[in-house]
Amino acid sequence: MPSSHPQTGTILSPQRTRQKPLIPVFLVVVFLYWVGLYLYVPTLPLYLQTRTSDLALVGTVLSMYGLWQLVVRLPVGISVDWVGRRKPFILVGLVVLAAGDLVLGSAPDIGTAMLGRALIGVAAACWVPLVVLFSGLFQPHEAVRATAMVAMAGCIGRIVATALNGWLNQLGGYPLAFQAAAGAALGAAAIIAIFPDPSTPPKNPSLGTVWSLATRRSVLLPSLIQMLVHLADFAATFTFIPIVARQQGASDLVVSALLSLNLVIGLLGNSVSSRLSHRMGPHWTSAAGIILIAFGVGGAAIAPSLGFLFFFQLCIGLGFGLIYPLCMGLSIHRVQENERNTAMGLHQSFYSVGMFTGPWLSGRLASWIGIPAMFGVIAALVLVPGITWSLALRKR
Repeated sequence: MPSSHPQTGTILSPQRTRQKPLIPVFLVVVFLYWVGLYLYVPTLPLYLQTRTSDLALVGTVLSMYGLWQLVVRLPVGISVDWVGRRKPFILVGLVVLAAGDLVLGSAPDIGTAMLGRALIGVAAACWVPLVVLFSGLFQPHEAVRATAMVAMAGCIGRIVATALNGWLNQLGGYPLAFQAAAGAALGAAAIIAIFPDPSTPPKNPSLGTVWSLATRRSVLLPSLIQMLVHLADFAATFTFIPIVARQQGASDLVVSALLSLNLVIGLLGNSVSSRLSHRMGPHWTSAAGIILIAFGVGGAAIAPSLGFLFFFQLCIGLGFGLIYPLCMGLSIHRVQENERNTAMGLHQSFYSVGMFTGPWLSGRLASWIGIPAMFGVIAALVLVPGITWSLALRKR
């Protein structure tokens, strides 16, 4: 007989109870998936500079990752709800990820590098069904807890990947990290291939349903906040902070450590995000994260040494860690199960706008007004609307 949650009275389905032992296995898949995405990322801007000296072009190549997620994530979410199955989409995404890693790592010119980064962006759309499949192992009222767990597993994967990047570059040059990333993606595919995929009632695609979800306050506000957070993170952490560090004399190992420590502190933010949200409210938790990110990006503009750059990078990481699982969980918290993939696709499409806009806009601003002034503009763009939208969460 199904049991009930002691506080809410929510019925715990026998199916979900039986699936609990699958949680560690699924987290291994998430870990490998993010290793496949991030094993080469700390020095990716530096690698691209071996193909071109144009900062705007470097930013454009890096923006392909976000652009193609923006294009693909919502259609993937709608298609998954339509089919009622998640695993086929995840498998295809992991294979495309491995292919993109290999194309990017062996690119003879900047155009081929752009193609490889675009393939990786397409593959990243499988994060939509991955998150929802994992959330399905939990009760609906545990949405934020589930997304916090999956975000932590992903963060650990990114930490390990970025920590290994500099060492792999020293061992086998830039290509080795890309090859190892492809291997991690294929390893994740092998595990997910034997993972059970409970079906959900198919949901016929409807523009009315998509529009209703996109304009629903509980989906829209977290998505807008997440968009700003990713804009700042991809403009600073993954694009120009590594370039500034190299200008200050950092080696590949130091650049790798710079991103790894950012992710370690982000893991701390992931681990306390749910508790802070319950204690302070989601609005204050989100506002605190926005302030930390804006302070870190703005501080990077005036960092006089690598030590200061590390400090400001940690501020960005902590703010991101607080907001990412919080907003991801809030976006599906009030959505019925057979619409959750669409809602998550919408949410991730919104923040893909930031992942695309961050490198693209920062690259052009850096070419026009210089890197320090660009950091100041990005910090201001995030701070004002970010605080406004965060405080609006209080009215949910």
